[in-house]
Amino acid sequence: MKAAPSVKNATSAAETPGSLAAEVLPGNALVAGLRAEAEHAEAAGHRELARRRYESALYLLRGPMQAADASVILRRIGRLYFDEGDFAAGVDCLTAALATAEALGDTALVAYANNVMAIGHWQRGMLQEAEQLYGAAYRAARECADTKLAAMVDQNLGIIANMQGDLSRALRHYEASLAGYRELGLDEFIGKLLANMGLAYADLERWDEAERIYQEALAICAACGDVSTALMVEGNRAEAQIARGFFTDARHVCERVLRRAQGLNDARAVAEAQKHLGVISREAGRMEDAERFLRIAFTSATAREDLLLAAEVAREQAELYSAMHRERETLQALNTSHRLFSELRAQRDLADVARRMRGLEQRFYDIVSAWARSIESKDPYTLGHCERVADYACAILRALDPDVSTLFWFRIGALLHDVGKINVPTDVLNKPGKLTPEERALMEGHPVAGVELLKDVEFPWDVLPMVRSHHERWDGKGYPDRLTGEAIPLHARVLALADVFDALTTDRPYRPAFSPQEALRMMREDSGGAFDPSLFPVFEKVVPGFQGFVAAVSGTTSQVKQAAA
Repeated sequence: MKAAPSVKNATSAAETPGSLAAEVLPGNALVAGLRAEAEHAEAAGHRELARRRYESALYLLRGPMQAADASVILRRIGRLYFDEGDFAAGVDCLTAALATAEALGDTALVAYANNVMAIGHWQRGMLQEAEQLYGAAYRAARECADTKLAAMVDQNLGIIANMQGDLSRALRHYEASLAGYRELGLDEFIGKLLANMGLAYADLERWDEAERIYQEALAICAACGDVSTALMVEGNRAEAQIARGFFTDARHVCERVLRRAQGLNDARAVAEAQKHLGVISREAGRMEDAERFLRIAFTSATAREDLLLAAEVAREQAELYSAMHRERETLQALNTSHRLFSELRAQRDLADVARRMRGLEQRFYDIVSAWARSIESKDPYTLGHCERVADYACAILRALDPDVSTLFWFRIGALLHDVGKINVPTDVLNKPGKLTPEERALMEGHPVAGVELLKDVEFPWDVLPMVRSHHERWDGKGYPDRLTGEAIPLHARVLALADVFDALTTDRPYRPAFSPQEALRMMREDSGGAFDPSLFPVFEKVVPGFQGFVAAVSGTTSQVKQAAA
């Protein structure tokens, strides 16, 4: 199972611990001591402690002579709030930092504050606003001949390019940033930058380059004492190792990250490590361990409102449940992941999220199709029935509405329409003669049984009316609810046409298949009885498009698949 690397662990460039003292004007000894403690805590990954120390230093500043100090410290506090996920508090601090810098007329201070404000915006998915702020910061950096700020902005523009899927542009920005940092000897910045470059190379599957860069980043982090960045780099390395199938190496890395992150109370790093350990355990066949790791990771991610991590963990849970043949839980986890990715896509126009959504929907389709086939395996006469019915029904719905936006989920519902037959004994399904009243009751109970199986699955689109009502008749003589006319959900009426047509044109234990022409004639005679008379003319127009493969009981051709895709 390949786990695609992501921009989620990209690190933006602002001031790093140890770089603050050179910018802040000399103050009293107590303020200087608090700043030093804050920098040390930040480097060690203790963000909350660092923020408290910066705030204490801020409260001690007095008068216009220390306004520049106040702007810088406010900027640092704002960045820490962003890292902790408190966007509103971060914006408040950065707004104050900007106002102070503008009042001083200090172009460099304004530019640094804009750079950090932009970081908060891209973390929230507001990429256009972030790029505008970065542009202003970059122009100011050139105006002031501030190589460090220019390098920081290049790094951050590289992150945005990565998020938008433009890896070549991202690497160009990263290389420009690296040149600036190296010119100034700013190793404390280079570690974070290399972590981002490694992600880009991993996305390109240039594994050796990614590993080389990660190793260089770790060496720099060790020399600088940057524990927080080192944890992130190790997590990125583990993800790349999992993608390459190097599970033992990845496990050792994750166990090391987990121990260190727990000691630092770094909830994000802990949850990431738990997710990776869940995937590694699953691939090793240790399903109980995998379930435990992934459950803990999901709980942590949702508690932190980390949508991307929660969506990824839910997808890995779906793969676990699929491997364990726990179909309903597989669908529940897939739906959870789909919902979370949908929320992310609404917030961020990210190429990475869009790609993951496409992959998720394909996996969803594969899981549902496999479940449908497993149900059909109980009855050799219906092998391929769900797939064909889904093709036919999608073609009908497309003819009704060429711009239909829910076709994918309609197809999912069509594939699942007979899921309740899993509760019907095989001898009843395959009985060549007339069913007894008890057997008929079992057979006619499959729509309700299907709804019971699926009721706890929160589909993005409501498929349950299709499952429950596809055996209702227009004249009210169907089952299970004896609905009449338009009280029958439209999508169930469409599905009924496809279901009956396939049933008539395939062999059954009690009769051979009818020809498509015979089936169409029989169904026409029942229009207004079994079928919606307003839909039947549409159905008749669509039928010639799939008559050519009616006899292919075990599969379908691409014709209707293309029409229904």
